Amino acid sequence: MKSKHVAVLLGGFSSERPVSLSSGKACADALETEGYQVTRVDVSRDVGSVLAELKPDVVFNALHGPFGEDGTIQGILEYLAIPYTHSGVLGSALAMNKEQAKKIAKSMGIPVAESKVVNRFAIQDKHPMKPPYVVKPVNEGSSFGVVIVHEGQSHPPQVIGSSDWKYGDTVMVERYVHGRELTCAVMGDVALGVCEIIPTGHSFYDYDSKYVAGGSKHECPAKISPNIYQKIQTLTLRAHQAIGCRGVSRSDFRYDDRHSENGEIVWLEVNTQPGMTPTSLVPEIAAQAGHSFGDLLSWMVEDASCLR
Repeated sequence: MKSKHVAVLLGGFSSERPVSLSSGKACADALETEGYQVTRVDVSRDVGSVLAELKPDVVFNALHGPFGEDGTIQGILEYLAIPYTHSGVLGSALAMNKEQAKKIAKSMGIPVAESKVVNRFAIQDKHPMKPPYVVKPVNEGSSFGVVIVHEGQSHPPQVIGSSDWKYGDTVMVERYVHGRELTCAVMGDVALGVCEIIPTGHSFYDYDSKYVAGGSKHECPAKISPNIYQKIQTLTLRAHQAIGCRGVSRSDFRYDDRHSENGEIVWLEVNTQPGMTPTSLVPEIAAQAGHSFGDLLSWMVEDASCLR
């Protein structure tokens, strides 16, 4: 039934607002092309009353970052009893908290890097672990606030203890894993293809690599051996199901094949609200599996529900 009224939530007030605006516009335009009646909602604090008045059949959640993908907006939608896309309250909250997500993944036999959660002021003067390591906010997406501490660096990065830091006082310190950046998407209960991300002129897959045109090269499907390809798919689906994700999600990995083809595979995180911009990975991975952008979004709208 393509005459459904879909409210596309975009923008919002997290640090990922620009990404969400871009994702939301792309999704709203494509859903209109698919024949849906679409209302674009730039989310502010009164989103509950806006949606209560609008009464859409479905909410397409194109928000990124805190509030949009941490279970908060999902809770509002549950309260309003409006079916919505992507993961539910618990899955969203768990996936957004890197520490909790890693605990669940590890308990399911998914390989993760050693890490610890600390107060950012506690690591100003001495390394929390032997470099190289990565410092990342516990509850941010799009690589915001990620700092890599390289081998041989004499002291922790000063930015983490500075007044300019705006990503909260709790950070995760994680062993840096050398190797290739791989990602895999899930659609429903099916793991789609594996893609390799090759940052262009960036040391890792940071914000600009993700969202600036030409910031990275995507090798879809990834040029890896069939057994590694299949293993990434298996681990992706396992993480999606263990954390309680729904609809579409994307898991990121590091694959260190410097010393052997089997190498080391490390799961980094699951994204419950993966980007849907023109340079985004999930639409590209879905296309490899035979799903056009419009088909993918239509599937997500028809898959929408409450109590996800």
